[in-house]
Amino acid sequence: MQSERKALYMPLAESLIEKGHAYRCFCTKEDLEKKRAEAALKNETFKYDKHCLSLTLDEQNELLASNTPFVIRQNIPLQGITSFTDMLFGSISVENSTLDDNVLIKADGMPTYNFANVVDDHLMAITHVMRGMEYLSSAPKYNLLYEAFGWEIPAYIHMPPIMKDASHKLSKRTGDASFQDLEEKGYLADAILNYIALLGWNPGDEREVFTLKELEEVFDVSGMSKSPAIFDPVKLTWLNAAYIRNLTQEQFSFYSRPYYLKAGVSNLDEGMLFRILQQRVEYFSQIPDMVDFLADLDENYSIELFTNKKSKTDSAISKTVLELVIKELGALNNWAEEELHTLFAELAQRLDYKKGTLLWPIRIALAGKAVTPGGAIEIALLLGREESLRRLNIGRKKLEL
Repeated sequence: MQSERKALYMPLAESLIEKGHAYRCFCTKEDLEKKRAEAALKNETFKYDKHCLSLTLDEQNELLASNTPFVIRQNIPLQGITSFTDMLFGSISVENSTLDDNVLIKADGMPTYNFANVVDDHLMAITHVMRGMEYLSSAPKYNLLYEAFGWEIPAYIHMPPIMKDASHKLSKRTGDASFQDLEEKGYLADAILNYIALLGWNPGDEREVFTLKELEEVFDVSGMSKSPAIFDPVKLTWLNAAYIRNLTQEQFSFYSRPYYLKAGVSNLDEGMLFRILQQRVEYFSQIPDMVDFLADLDENYSIELFTNKKSKTDSAISKTVLELVIKELGALNNWAEEELHTLFAELAQRLDYKKGTLLWPIRIALAGKAVTPGGAIEIALLLGREESLRRLNIGRKKLEL
């Protein structure tokens, strides 16, 4: 924490004063506001006029003796040009006369970002600085500090922002999701990293899915764009779904368990849940809404659900199916997938129905929903014999009214 290292920055700032690269500024807030107002009247950008640089040593000592608050400003040369090379934007030169004497140490003794980032990066032996392109204009001032200290200047990569749309940056303050928010919503960290890597960077081919190791191998600054990238939640969701499709049952179950618990289905067969959900889930927080019917049947569902044009069912056909299915399932010896498949195939043949015509009313009665992950057999296996028969009887009674 910078606050814990406060004592580190002041001696370094004072060493800059001794070398003539910084100075104490005693201007009050009112003084500065007046200067800004004067600049605004002239339609000029405010730039500190180095007023306090002209104070004599005696004048400074007198102000210090009276405990007059002060800041320490960087003393930017009035002449010359400062140049630097950015790995993305190339060579950039700025006239020193356009640069402001920014504050290095605030009145409370704390360093500003403009000072602390240079000191911290040097002390941590940072060789490459990657940051937003909004700091591109500040790089010359940072370089002047590096040169004043006699420190090696790191390589710079100033990156364009990631935008919400053509006019607005992504911002946590305006409700845009952070990395952690996306993880909590059930996006996989590897998928998020993969997607973020593709924002403003082109691998040079049509590939879109990369492991972290593959990204390490193929990433090159030359593939980065100088233009802002638009964050597309739809594309992220598509990519996350692709990652989910490649998970093993063990991996899928690991990520799904918190959502199984939330949905009240953590006691059900994980193998079957994996089978019906993996190809449908795009991010894991979708799971509770997909499987809520397994934990609790909404008995107030409409009987209109039993009518389906594609499956060629209506209330009368559904009533016939449920009456027969309830009787046959009650006598079924083994509640297992193969036996259910065999029984339903025989019943469809006996009634001269297509399989879809038989299974539609069974699934509606079991789920109370038109759209479900998995079909009638998978749902029946998850619910078990007793609960399945209870729900089928509820459906039959609704059709008798």
